[in-house]
Amino acid sequence: SDMSSEVDPRFGRAAYFLIVDSDTGEFEAIDNSVNVTAGSGAGIQSSQKVIDKGVEWVLTGNVGPNAYQALSAAGIKIGTDASGKVSEAIEDLKKGKFQSTDGPTAPNKGGMQ
Repeated sequence: SDMSSEVDPRFGRAAYFLIVDSDTGEFEAIDNSVNVTAGSGAGIQSSQKVIDKGVEWVLTGNVGPNAYQALSAAGIKIGTDASGKVSEAIEDLKKGKFQSTDGPTAPNKGGMQ
């Protein structure tokens, strides 16, 4: 749960979110372990955690339909196919390597949400 951690390929079920100030490099780790094994609703609940932090971008491997809808409705840009260390993903964002996805990149998990 720091800048050398690997980016989780799953947004809604990531164990932690790192809220990073890309200008200063300061970060805050948000515990999301409650959603790692959630039966349903993980995408929505996870989305609310980052929306509440006022983030501009979410960098992740994949984002499901419910999380995509919640994040995009809040005006948050979503960069998918992020991998490697968090610090590397932040550098890629600064270099303009991420395009905001225009739709979900993974199916919902855990049945109806």
